[in-house]
Amino acid sequence: MSRAELRFSELFRADLFRTATFRLTLAFVVAIIAAMALQFGLVYEQMNGYEQQRSTDLLQREADQLIQESPAQLEYEVRERSKTDLRVILNGAALFDMNRNRIAGDIKKWPVGLEVSPRTQRLWDAPPGDTPYEMRYLAVEVEGVQGNRDRILVLARSLHMANELRYITKRAALMSVVPIVVFALMAGIFLSHRALGRVKDMHEAIDRIMDGDLHERLPTGRERDDIERLAVSVNRMLDRLEHLLDEIRDVGNDIAHDLRTPLARVKARLERVSSVTNDPAALQGAIERATLDLEQCFSVITALLRIGEIENGRRRAGFAMLDLRELLAGVVDLYEPIAETEGILLEVVDSEKAVPLFGDMDLLNEVLANLVDNAIKFTPAPGMVRLSAGQGADGSSWLRVSDTGIGIAEDERKAVMGRFYRSDKSRHVPGSGLGLSLVSAILRLHGASVEIVSARPGHTLPGAVFTIHFAPATPV
Repeated sequence: MSRAELRFSELFRADLFRTATFRLTLAFVVAIIAAMALQFGLVYEQMNGYEQQRSTDLLQREADQLIQESPAQLEYEVRERSKTDLRVILNGAALFDMNRNRIAGDIKKWPVGLEVSPRTQRLWDAPPGDTPYEMRYLAVEVEGVQGNRDRILVLARSLHMANELRYITKRAALMSVVPIVVFALMAGIFLSHRALGRVKDMHEAIDRIMDGDLHERLPTGRERDDIERLAVSVNRMLDRLEHLLDEIRDVGNDIAHDLRTPLARVKARLERVSSVTNDPAALQGAIERATLDLEQCFSVITALLRIGEIENGRRRAGFAMLDLRELLAGVVDLYEPIAETEGILLEVVDSEKAVPLFGDMDLLNEVLANLVDNAIKFTPAPGMVRLSAGQGADGSSWLRVSDTGIGIAEDERKAVMGRFYRSDKSRHVPGSGLGLSLVSAILRLHGASVEIVSARPGHTLPGAVFTIHFAPATPV
């Protein structure tokens, strides 16, 4: 076994008793012991109370019957208790005079602490050299031979049955607790060992991920417990991270590709103009063209920074309730002159009711401006760009931009929302391919989705319809 495996094995054994499963098992054991103690305590009290009440009832019943006997008959029954039913019911019976001297019966002397009373009394007898035992006594005055109440009838019943029941209950409680605790601890160790085994597999998978294997995922099974759900969530997070890393790599490649062309043109023009030192007009033209190429580079970088800022989610502080109709009116005022110059009709289908939305007015202006600008660019004259907005029955809102332009092929509708994507139809149009990517970032910030369809399927100019669906306007 290697040093790393030995160290992990030691940590495994050390952590075995510190897992949440083992601690939960210990808590469960404590709860079981407490429940058993409560149960046996209730049983103990019930048995003890029942036996004491039973002894009291028997003593009082026998006393009531004996009091009704004649003095001679009473003395005979007490003296000959071993030959009557009193032997079965009572553990002692005697007659005493008023001076506490025994007349007849098997109670040799007056019990210490006994008082004459119609109520039973609980005393402890302590025979010499023997263990004290509990007795219940009843002492009542009865009629003597002279017709006076000059005698005392003492009846006794031992509570050894109650003592034996208590002893059996205590012993059963102790004997049952030990195997239950041992079994629960063994179950806790087994479950902890099993949980640590799964954690060990996850640690190994995490180590492989940290070593650069981004395709590795945490192991999952069919337990459907907290660890399983956690592993599934981490795997989804890893999928998202891998996707983001792929996007970052692709974006880096796209940035290098898009910036290389204008920078190469700048370099070539500067090299050509460096040989012409006596032509100010040529020098000025080269500088202007180089400036335009550099501005294109700056626009790409600015757009990427803008997308990063929006995707970072820092703009949610600017969210407020707004009306989409006002947003449409503002964009139409801005782009209507440009549309007229291009021979495009820009119109708004006005909604009769307000269309409320919780969002950032500036960012949504940017979304609508990008969509309208693209629609005007890719719609030949004479054409039309139409804007509309509305609200669904569930309180959700929608925004739609449709045109009569060249349209977007079905297999490209998802790709156009990515960074730097430019279809073959748009190669001749200036741009960086970041406009719709910016739109996608803003819509993700608003929790909205976009749907792209053809306005007139099957036509030479099918047109495109962008429909943005917003969640119900509820401030968060």
